[in-house]
Order: sequence, then C-alpha cells, then structure tokens
Amino acid sequence: MKIAPMRMLNALGISLALTFSAGALAADKPIVIKFSHVVAANTPKGQGAQKFKEVAEKLLPGKVQVQVFPNSQLFGDGKELEALLLGDVQIIAPSLSKFDRYTKKVQLFDLPFLFNDMAAVDRFQQSDKGKELLDAMKDRGLKGLAYWHNGMKELSTNKDKLQRPEDVKGLKFRIQASDVLEAQFRALGANPQKLAFSEVYQALQTGVVDGQENTWSNIYSQKFHEVQKTIAETNHGVIDYMVVTNAQWWDGLPADIRSGLEKAMVEATKYANDEAAKLNEGDKQRIIDAKKAKVVELSKEDVEAWRTAMAPVWKKFESDIGADLIKAAQEANK
Repeated sequence: MKIAPMRMLNALGISLALTFSAGALAADKPIVIKFSHVVAANTPKGQGAQKFKEVAEKLLPGKVQVQVFPNSQLFGDGKELEALLLGDVQIIAPSLSKFDRYTKKVQLFDLPFLFNDMAAVDRFQQSDKGKELLDAMKDRGLKGLAYWHNGMKELSTNKDKLQRPEDVKGLKFRIQASDVLEAQFRALGANPQKLAFSEVYQALQTGVVDGQENTWSNIYSQKFHEVQKTIAETNHGVIDYMVVTNAQWWDGLPADIRSGLEKAMVEATKYANDEAAKLNEGDKQRIIDAKKAKVVELSKEDVEAWRTAMAPVWKKFESDIGADLIKAAQEANK
C-alpha cells in the first residue's frame, strides 16, 4: 500500500520534532561530575573538593552538577583509580604515592627528606618540571588537573620512645601502596604493611601495626593520636594529592564547560592549599592539647640521623625517577 505524500511529510515532521525535543532535553540536563575522595570532609582535600563544587556550579549554572563523596563513601583508595578509568567517577584526588604504577616519575614525591618544607614543594610543583608531571600519565588515560597540598609527614608509634631510627627497628608501619615508602621503612629496619587509609585506625587500635606516617591534619581528623603513644615531628616527607580526571572524558567536554572547570579548579586549589597550611598548624596544637599522644620535637642531630638512615632510598630509585627530576626538586629548596 502506498503512503500519501502528505502523510509521509507529517510522519517526517513528527520524527524530526521528537529528535529536536530529545536534543533539547539532553542539552538542558546538567553534566553530573562525581568527585570521590577517601578522607574526611573537614580535611584540606575535603574542603577543596567542596570549594570546587561551589565555584564550578556558580560559573556554570545549570550546566554542571558536582557531587562530592568523602570518606571512601563510593570507593576506597585501592579502587578509586580503577573507578575513574571505568567512568564510574569523574574526578578523584589520590595521594601522589598511588600513581607509581602509571608513571615511575611521580615516585619523586615519596623520596624521604627531598623537600625542606611545603614552600619548596609548592615551588617545584609550579615549575615547568612539576607541571609536566600532570600530563605524564595521559597515555594511560589519566589527566592531572592540579596539585593539592596536605602537608609534611610525621612518624607515630605505640611505643614510649621515638627519637632516633633505632627506636623503630622491628616495628610494623602502615604505608600506602608505594615501593619507595616500602624501601624507606626497610632502610630503617622496620616492617612496612600496605593498608587502605580507611583501615588504619582499626589496625593501630588492635595492634595489627605499631605505627604510621601522616600529616597533622590526617592524624587528628582520623583520631590516630588516640591510638598511638608518641608522635615525632620528623617532617621527613610530603603527602600531597594530584587531582586527576579521565583524560578521554575531559577531552570530550564542550570547550566552555572545560574552561569553566579549569577556572574552578584554580580557585579550589588555592583555597585547599591555604587551608592545608592553617589546618595542619591548628591540628598539631589540638593533638598536643588532647594529651593522648606525646609529641616529640627532634634536635638537628636527631633529624640528621633519620636523614642518614633513609639516604639509600634515593640511590635505589634514581634511575626510575630520573636524576634531572630529582635535581629540579632539590633546587626548589633554595
């Protein structure tokens, strides 16, 4: 049976109308961006994520909806990178230690006593060499957007004495999944144990591990000081994060959306890094005031003993990281 030309035109018109209508609905629907992280909402990273949400939604009203999931609500730190690559989340901010399976260069940040302070860390990350590392994993599907600070690391144990390297010999320490950190504790004669961040408190409480390394803000927010006897102010390393996204997803965003998110990330990064400095100083004092764990200040001689004990780690990883990168990081101390 032949269809009359008018009926064919009507059918075509309805089809086109439905197509345009569906397109309009899709265009009106905001892009949902899931930002997942593993720490508490009141940490520098938690507050930075919230600031990113506020600024992004303000700059791109109705175009994006940022959903923040703190405290491993969606994924623990052992699963979040895989989830990002699968598209289950759009932005995460893992510790820099988590990236060594994607590029050995980022192991740089785990080298003990590489940076004198957070100002040196910041100078290196803002340098050309530091910025290059943000794109070092693009061929593996990861696009770095920014560095966020947490702070310098301190050591803690369930023992009364924590002054020199010999005080940790034979003790079990929780570490992130990092070959450099494993080598660091082996150099001290200690036994490193890889555990997810969400498991650390219970492991310390039950004696599965004797100690850990972390920043003041992480120690306080996770209440590690309540299940440790002594914290030594070693400042032996840095815990920082790289805010990363799925490279393919990022490159597929409309140009205006990507531009708006970049601006939001710049503002959130400054906010997060400023908060990190304030929060760590405040949380150090709160830990002292709580009087649950003893805080030990080390002498120059004590620090030099720790530095000497950990020195072999540099040589072990120099070829993987690159001597030029290590030199650039050292120059940031000047």
